[in-house]
Amino acid sequence: MEYTIRKAEKTDAASILGLIQELAVFEREPDAVVVTEKDIEAHGFGSTPLFHCFVAEKDDTVVGMALFYPRYSTWKGPTFHLEDLIVTEAHKGKGVGTALYQAFIAYAYKAEVNRVEWVVLDWNNPAVQFYKNSGAQVSEEWNTVQMDRDAMDAYLKKRNESI
Repeated sequence: MEYTIRKAEKTDAASILGLIQELAVFEREPDAVVVTEKDIEAHGFGSTPLFHCFVAEKDDTVVGMALFYPRYSTWKGPTFHLEDLIVTEAHKGKGVGTALYQAFIAYAYKAEVNRVEWVVLDWNNPAVQFYKNSGAQVSEEWNTVQMDRDAMDAYLKKRNESI
């Protein structure tokens, strides 16, 4: 393969942000990204990183990434959550996503986590099929629940919590 898979470095922050923005467009939410390059540098490469990331590189250009972080399951113990597996449109279908996915799974296995997990949009049929073909179970029983900062603020104010 003409791609190199490696751990991301702080100098990859701009490329990581670009991939995140490309994914947001693909997922029909082009204005949803609020993180900045500085956020990625601080959150992923500071003294206590909040995430890990593998990047795929071709000709010194980052063309994909797998970004993940540790979680803890009360039932299973240590887990990793794969936040995003992204490959630029021009490099899809060339094995880049598979190589990143494999690097993530191997890293998790060596770290002795008991489960890896992620979410996939129900309309993203190629991704759903890719994950099923890999042996992953795609659950249709669980709903993803999220609360953004504005909703947290409103919830706390409604209950007279000091913030």
